[in-house]
Amino acid sequence: MVLKQKNVQLWARRLHIYISMALLLIVLFFAITGITLNRPELFVSDTPSVEEQKITIPTSLLSSEQGPFVPNKSALISYLSKHTDVRGTASGIEIFTDLEGDELIEGEISLDYKGPGYNAVVFIDMTTAQANIEITNYGVIALLNDLHKGRNSGEVWKWFIDITAALMICFVVTGVCLLLPKKKTLNTSMKWMSFGSVVTAIIYIVFVP
Repeated sequence: MVLKQKNVQLWARRLHIYISMALLLIVLFFAITGITLNRPELFVSDTPSVEEQKITIPTSLLSSEQGPFVPNKSALISYLSKHTDVRGTASGIEIFTDLEGDELIEGEISLDYKGPGYNAVVFIDMTTAQANIEITNYGVIALLNDLHKGRNSGEVWKWFIDITAALMICFVVTGVCLLLPKKKTLNTSMKWMSFGSVVTAIIYIVFVP
């Protein structure tokens, strides 16, 4: 049997140990945030922190080569990032204008920023260049919950979750490789696996609406 070979067992054991240590704190993080996600009423604040800011935007940013009332998106986002407390990923820009001929009667630019446990909404009056910003922080637990789900956390963090999941699978596979050649331990382990699977299935069938 291939799994009984000394080299296979040696490398399976090494990988099993090293992966388990590499993932120790990460698995603990996902376990704890699994509880906080499942019971948000116990951990997430019902009253998030809301902060309002006002800033005047340079009128040059409210127009671009595309038109006198079409903002320069990249320059506008860069300016907001440097001169306000907004962070996270910026959404697309929405523009509302009311024109009489070439004259702007009323106009508004809106966009929002999203990050883990965080949201900011920006409204810019195009006639006065005044920006009103509302920043909402939902707290540390909400931040950790969003990291658990990979929500508004960026592409790199999503890849981190994917790699972590792949390593967890590798951890399970190497554990199976170590277990299969050991008949006595395998029989006991299979009974526990069957017990856990049956309990899970019963809970799902009987108690899940």
